[in-house]
Amino acid sequence: MAGFRSLARQVRDPRGDLALRRYSLRKCLERFAPYGHRATWDHLCARHGFEPEDRAPDPARLTSALEELEEARAVWLAYEAGFAERRRREKHDGLRRPGAFDDWHRRTWGGNGVARCADPAVHPSEPLADVLRRMIAALETEPGTVCPVCERTGIVWRQDLGREPRSGPVCVECGIVVPQPVLTSRALARARVVRPRGLASAA
Repeated sequence: MAGFRSLARQVRDPRGDLALRRYSLRKCLERFAPYGHRATWDHLCARHGFEPEDRAPDPARLTSALEELEEARAVWLAYEAGFAERRRREKHDGLRRPGAFDDWHRRTWGGNGVARCADPAVHPSEPLADVLRRMIAALETEPGTVCPVCERTGIVWRQDLGREPRSGPVCVECGIVVPQPVLTSRALARARVVRPRGLASAA
């Protein structure tokens, strides 16, 4: 099975068939897709100006989409390296039982669904790397009361997320499933009593 870097080389290969280059970019999302596969693909298409079903997009647009994905992946890999080092220190100090923060991280290992979107068509419009930096900053500070990505307060509790976690807080503005450890208990309680409505398109 080809890894991310091997697939990235195929995307950049000027001698490669254009449909194969597009396919290789899609396959990259099986290795790293911060919003989830469909939402990340929709995001890249919207930001780089090609249609999701276009089988022969402009090669320059494919390459720019790949570059955005690679930058975000570099941000996440640096974070994961720091996380692994922290867990090694904690285990050395006798802290073996992971907390709620680590439970969230376990579900996002590899960067898939780091900022998962409840609706694939509703996602942040900013570059992926910027979104991940905001998410990481929120995870490394005290819990707050707003979405870590768009800093809005419109967070509702959804019971129909489809995969782990099956329920959780969702930002109605940018569409991400907000990691519970970044929210205060009061913000989580408020989200549980707000009635969910349709998410606004952020793309």
